[in-house]
Amino acid sequence: MLTLLAFPKPFCGHIKLIQRNAIGSWARLRPECEIILFGDEEGTAEVAKEFGLLHVSEVARNECGTPLLSDVFEKGKQRAKHDLLCYVNCDIILKRDFLPAVKRVSEWNRRFLMVGECWNLDVAEVLASNTFTSEQDIDDLLRQSGEPRGPESVDYFVFPRELYRPLPAFVLGRAWFDQWLIWQARNLKAAVVDATAVVRAVHQNHDYLHVSGGKFYTQRGVEAIQNLKLAGGVRHCYRISEASHKLLPAAIQRNWGGYIGRRTKEVSVKLFVRLMDSTRSLRHPLGLRMSTLKKFLAWIG
Repeated sequence: MLTLLAFPKPFCGHIKLIQRNAIGSWARLRPECEIILFGDEEGTAEVAKEFGLLHVSEVARNECGTPLLSDVFEKGKQRAKHDLLCYVNCDIILKRDFLPAVKRVSEWNRRFLMVGECWNLDVAEVLASNTFTSEQDIDDLLRQSGEPRGPESVDYFVFPRELYRPLPAFVLGRAWFDQWLIWQARNLKAAVVDATAVVRAVHQNHDYLHVSGGKFYTQRGVEAIQNLKLAGGVRHCYRISEASHKLLPAAIQRNWGGYIGRRTKEVSVKLFVRLMDSTRSLRHPLGLRMSTLKKFLAWIG
């Protein structure tokens, strides 16, 4: 039914624990999914062998050695045995509500992207291998201390194999590529479905010690800014709340709030450009050029 694509971080310390929790949850999904792990980070080959997963070790990287999403997508499309793909971050726990949601959306529309807001949760122990027991544990933890992650963070993407053309050279683990994928799906006239109301996926909180520069670098560093440039700026970056449709327990409905939000963003960009054009003679003597303002807006998001 579905092929899951993931690029794990090195299996070290707390990251090792939460990634094993996530992969274990995927392996317990029924009907069984194909899972492909990418990269040669520490522990990836061993975990793939332990769980009986397909492993693609060689992935193209940029000059900094950061893996490229475009290569993961292309190799995933080539190696996957299913026509439905899901790129998912390797700290995300998927539960029994996930595949029924995928089935409903894929039967409703052949051209779609399904995304959804996750729940942040502190997880400090290995979850049980039994599906029912582990999900009960997760639900108990969510009731106690779970928090919505927010519509800006997109952690899973379900789409048909042929939806996306070759992607720009986005790097993984940095901001903006996820929101561009939503924009691009809408740009391709596909239905973007927000499954937040039905799918209760879990993001296991973690530190950013694996990244030089920490969390700030992943969101505002050089590679994040490059991702934003490749995306074409913030106007080509949509949040989950800008999905065209919502998956609800009893129906799939048009998301008029997302439509209004998208149109508001487009109008705001046009007004901004007109304002800059009309004030050029005043701004330039002060050093306030369009290029400088664009860099500042990209920096503050």
